[in-house]
Amino acid sequence: MSGIPFIGSFFSTSRKASSNMSYPVQKSDDDWRAVLSPAQFKVIREKGTEAPFTGEYDQHQPTTGVYNCAACDAPIYKANHKFKSGCGWPAFFDAVPNAVVRHEDTTLGMTRTEIVCANCGGHLGHIFKGEGYDTPTDERHCVNSVSIKFHENEKSEAKESKA
Repeated sequence: MSGIPFIGSFFSTSRKASSNMSYPVQKSDDDWRAVLSPAQFKVIREKGTEAPFTGEYDQHQPTTGVYNCAACDAPIYKANHKFKSGCGWPAFFDAVPNAVVRHEDTTLGMTRTEIVCANCGGHLGHIFKGEGYDTPTDERHCVNSVSIKFHENEKSEAKESKA
């Protein structure tokens, strides 16, 4: 997280991950803490947000590979769906089919579309539509770097068909 602690809370949601739904991967908070870093736990399980322009994957631009959920390793985004948005977080125009679940998020006095991992319910970020980016979906999946991990090998992409 940044040296400015309130930045993450400004962008975060108020609910804990998977508070209203059931997902295939279920763990207690203690079990999640055992496998996630404190920053990952804050974002993925408590719906926080990393500070803009600080994430490992903000400027990362591979042409092949897959980004998996950092909590449960389910494939979430293909590298060729990532684009440069300039927003300060990794941006994708589409997800692996059935990899994310969308929820209405009405925190901060506005309505946004939150995205979570369909496998574990971990918070990934938010989707914004109609911003005019030259992408096939006119969507920007604004994702926290700590919520994903990159794999450049084909083995990770093969998991996509099982997810």
